[in-house]
Amino acid sequence: MAVFKTLTDADIATFSTGLVAGVDEVGRGPLVGDVVTAAVILDPNRPIAGLNDSKKLSEKRREALFDEICEKALSYHVGRATPAEIDELNILHATMLAMQRAVAGLVLTPELVLVDGNRSPAFTHQGLSLMSHSIVKGDGLIASISAASIIAKVTRDREMDALDAAYPQYGFAKHKGYPTKAHFDAIAEHGVFDQYRKSFKPVKALLER
Repeated sequence: MAVFKTLTDADIATFSTGLVAGVDEVGRGPLVGDVVTAAVILDPNRPIAGLNDSKKLSEKRREALFDEICEKALSYHVGRATPAEIDELNILHATMLAMQRAVAGLVLTPELVLVDGNRSPAFTHQGLSLMSHSIVKGDGLIASISAASIIAKVTRDREMDALDAAYPQYGFAKHKGYPTKAHFDAIAEHGVFDQYRKSFKPVKALLER
């Protein structure tokens, strides 16, 4: 499939007259937890104002948009790949798998899947092969991808907050599992547990030490 760097609603209409699903991921870089993806089919009759790349929104705004997307979207679904799957497949292939799971879980079958980034896995839904396109920086260009980025981001952040409650000594609520100095210091002091990605170099190095 071709890669489109910019797409407007009119552009999408030229090759899709049916349902369009946007897909994005969160959590490729952290040392711990699942990589989380989301697929969202928006309702053109119920527009949502203020959608954007989740990283460009405040936490308060993301939370508000999360609720609005869940209320107004025609369909949405969260997919994920576990740390064990990441260690087995590598982070790229695990992310592609999580994206496929997100699309497969939609209650409606999209005609087209738009994926943030520069590559897209093959998608199927209820046995049907779907057309897909990858869009560089699509989370800031396409409303459905923006919505997916928000759903994925809020979902994973909440999971890191829950992990913080279970393991407060690691500081997950602050760094969300990313490789910060504070996180490295916590790992060095307290070690790693099952939800860590043991194939990631910093974690692997600590385990070997």
